Amino acid sequence: MNWITRIKNASERIKSAIRRRATKSEISASKYISCHGVPTEKKIIEENNYVCPECNAHHFISPSQRFTMMFGENNWRKIDSPLVKDPDPYKWVDTKKYKDRLKEAKKNTGQDSAILSCEAKINDIDVVASAVNFKYIGGSISMDESENVLASIKTAIEKKCPYIFVSGSGGMRMMTNMLSLMQMTRMTIGINELKKNNLPYIVVIASPSTGGLQASICSTGDICIGEKNATMAFAGRRIVEATSQTDLPENFQTVEWQMEKGQVDIVLERKDIAPTIGTLLTILLKKNSVISTEQDETTENTQSLSKIA
Repeated sequence: MNWITRIKNASERIKSAIRRRATKSEISASKYISCHGVPTEKKIIEENNYVCPECNAHHFISPSQRFTMMFGENNWRKIDSPLVKDPDPYKWVDTKKYKDRLKEAKKNTGQDSAILSCEAKINDIDVVASAVNFKYIGGSISMDESENVLASIKTAIEKKCPYIFVSGSGGMRMMTNMLSLMQMTRMTIGINELKKNNLPYIVVIASPSTGGLQASICSTGDICIGEKNATMAFAGRRIVEATSQTDLPENFQTVEWQMEKGQVDIVLERKDIAPTIGTLLTILLKKNSVISTEQDETTENTQSLSKIA
């Protein structure tokens, strides 16, 4: 056996030893998911609000899935918002055309923009809610997303009801450059109008919540709720490590770490978020009071939520 044959045979053995990575379509079609090194049936995770019962990993859910979880199936109504005439003013092209990315995102998510908003009720209290879909170009924010937020705030002001914002974004959409960054100010002005009308604004931090959205309206909530283990940051961990040249704690930029620093009021399991918001709004708006007896007033849970409110 000459050296060429030996090299060829070794190459074949290496190829057979290396496990082929599954494609996205194969992963999507699989009945299993592995978030802690052991396969778990997707059905089990779905039945547990898309949270792994073994490792407590909170998997991605779309805005429509979240609204159904929070308000009940068919108990929320979508808010329509205007769309800009030209979403691609710079005619952006990187590895593909931006307009093609938009078409693909709309097809994959069934949404006109990265944000979906609705009218609903919690504890028989009218609310307006918005949620970001990370699968829509990384949940990035541009003109259409800002218009959606402003339309939702307008609806909340007209109905005189609280506004809930669920974040899950990579930041502002750089394909629209400065026009994207301008939306940080526009949305913040909208939130200020909400506050002028003395209406509660509750922010829920889902993973990941980063960049410009975190630097604007996600940091201005009256109450900030972190979904367990979610990432909450402005710049990425590697950038912070490189610029600060310091070793960062393991839980750096998690909502648990942010709560220690005072940026988050409370961290909750996904299943507990909607009930807690309902209780908080009951306290804030003094409606359908959950504090009906002296015994209720002394419970640890009610005292804790009253303090947050």
